[in-house]
Amino acid sequence: SALIFSRQNLPFHVRDNETEAAIARGGYILKNCVGEPELILIATGSEVSLAVEAADKLSAQGRQVRVVSMPCTSVFDAQDAAYKQQVLPVEVGARIAIEAAHADYWYKYVGLEGRIIGMSTYGESAPADQLFEEFGFTVENILAAAEELLED
Repeated sequence: SALIFSRQNLPFHVRDNETEAAIARGGYILKNCVGEPELILIATGSEVSLAVEAADKLSAQGRQVRVVSMPCTSVFDAQDAAYKQQVLPVEVGARIAIEAAHADYWYKYVGLEGRIIGMSTYGESAPADQLFEEFGFTVENILAAAEELLED
């Protein structure tokens, strides 16, 4: 086997057996709130750390926020309805997907009223931190989208 390291200097989330099993289901609750969430942040890859940071700030403001990590949508989609409802309850319409890829796909998970922080163009080239800032992959942008959703 080989060891693979990211050059992105991403935060590492500790994994136990339960987390490993959840990851194998394609999407899982990475960070939960007490009680029913009023907002769900869905992220994948390097954007998960942005979602966690935004959730921490929103929680500090008294908001009930859940972070769902979605490493493999096709595997998540193959799960039974009860599991999908447990992770993404239909009663919670305030959702934001954060994915440094094409945005349109994520409406499947956030609905027509949700927000997506994603790319709408292709082929941009610059250092990652500049691209993330340019395309709104920032905690501040997530907080602004959350505020907009939660004031409805």
